Amino acid sequence: MWFMYSVSWLAFLIQVCFITLSIAAGLYYLAEIVEEYTVMAGKFIKYMIWLTSLVYIGFIIFESLSMSLMLLGLASNGVYLLLLKNFPFIELSSPIFLFSLVLIIINHYMSFSYFASVYHPFTEVLAFFTVCQWLVPFAFFVSLSANENVLPTFADSAPRENEADVVSNYFNKKSNKRYGLLSFLKSAQDTILPQRVKKGY
Repeated sequence: MWFMYSVSWLAFLIQVCFITLSIAAGLYYLAEIVEEYTVMAGKFIKYMIWLTSLVYIGFIIFESLSMSLMLLGLASNGVYLLLLKNFPFIELSSPIFLFSLVLIIINHYMSFSYFASVYHPFTEVLAFFTVCQWLVPFAFFVSLSANENVLPTFADSAPRENEADVVSNYFNKKSNKRYGLLSFLKSAQDTILPQRVKKGY
C-alpha cells in the first residue's frame, strides 16, 4: 500500500512538471505571435473586451448575481478599452494602467467575497473567473512585450537634445534592459535549459 502511495506522489510531481513546461511553452508561443502581429492582437483584445462585456450584460439579465460586481466589471472593461488606444505601447507608470491594476484587485476581492457568501458550483465559479476576470488581463499581460520590437514612428516621444534623430533614439532605447514576458522567457530559457554544443568532427 505504501509503495503505490509513493508512486502516485511521484507521478503527481512528474505531471506538475509537464504542465508547467506546457504552460511556459504556450506563453512563449503566444508572446511571439503577439509580437509579430500587433495590430491583429489589438483587434483580438478589443473583441475579447466586447465579449466579456456581453457576458456581464447576460449575467445582469439572466442571473441574480451582485449588481455592484457586474457594474464594476463593466467599468473595468471601459478602462481596458482606454488602454487599447495606444496599443501596443503600454506605459507601466501611466495612470490608466495603474488604475486598471487597482480595478483588477478590487474586482477579485469582490468576486471572492460574493462567491464565498453565495453558493455556486465550482464549474460556474471557474467559468466566471476565467471569462470575466482573467481573459482580458491575461491578454494584456502576454502583449506587454509587443512594444519592445515596434519600429520607431513620429508618434514616439521626441528625441532628446543629445540624440540626433528618431532612429538613434529608438536604438538607444532598445539597448536598455527589456522587461516583457518574451524577454523573461528567453532569459529563463538561456539560464535553465542546457545549451546545444556543436560537435566538431
